[in-house]
Amino acid sequence: MKTINKYIVLVFCGFALVSCDENRVFDSYKSIGNGWHRDSTAVFEYEVQDTITPYNLFLTLRTNNGYPFSNIFLITSLEDPNGETKIDTLEYLMAAPDGTLLGNGFSDIKESKLWFKKDYRFSQTGKHLITIEQAVRKRNEVEGIEVLEGISEVGFRIEK
Repeated sequence: MKTINKYIVLVFCGFALVSCDENRVFDSYKSIGNGWHRDSTAVFEYEVQDTITPYNLFLTLRTNNGYPFSNIFLITSLEDPNGETKIDTLEYLMAAPDGTLLGNGFSDIKESKLWFKKDYRFSQTGKHLITIEQAVRKRNEVEGIEVLEGISEVGFRIEK
């Protein structure tokens, strides 16, 4: 009976640690399906009510061993309530030199939390929009990869 109580306490503590994320302001994922098409955009809408506090913004990717590249190129677009848009093209390292995927996870699925903006202050309150699309190309080719394999979800996270 004591062994069962120990397991119950361990499970409860595990859930408590996972659910306590005081820094999280916004955290959402979009499922990609069987591959991320070059014309497919992950769109996130979020409400901003504080323009004084600096926030850290992250892009999050869940990848599996089917991801064929060592890096990824992403195009992001941040739109404020007035329609002003800031566009960035970003590159992130996704694998170690030996081909092992970077990120957190115990199975073949890894979650990569990628810095997007550090100490970012929103210019105004209201509904904001971020869009994320992949822009991966093979070396010496103009056309992008039509369907990028190995990515199951794309996410956006805001932290205090």
